[in-house]
Amino acid sequence: MQIYMQITPQDDKPPRFYNLFIQQDLLGGWSLVREWGYQGSPGKMRREHHDSLEKAMDSLMQCRDTQLRRGYRVVFARGEGPPA
Repeated sequence: MQIYMQITPQDDKPPRFYNLFIQQDLLGGWSLVREWGYQGSPGKMRREHHDSLEKAMDSLMQCRDTQLRRGYRVVFARGEGPPA
């Protein structure tokens, strides 16, 4: 599952982005990867480990809802579950 969001650019700055995606790790757990920053520049990244896919999905949805309240808009979302 991946959700890519952007916020409307302000002044002469490029738009900010927020990218959320889930990936399985080598030990059978799941990671929520969050990346954010200005479009076209290196962003910051944070990984959160979860024991189950359900917990990772819950965390992804909470992060998405938080960013939507902050003014971000979903540009695209793909997948209903983990990447193949």
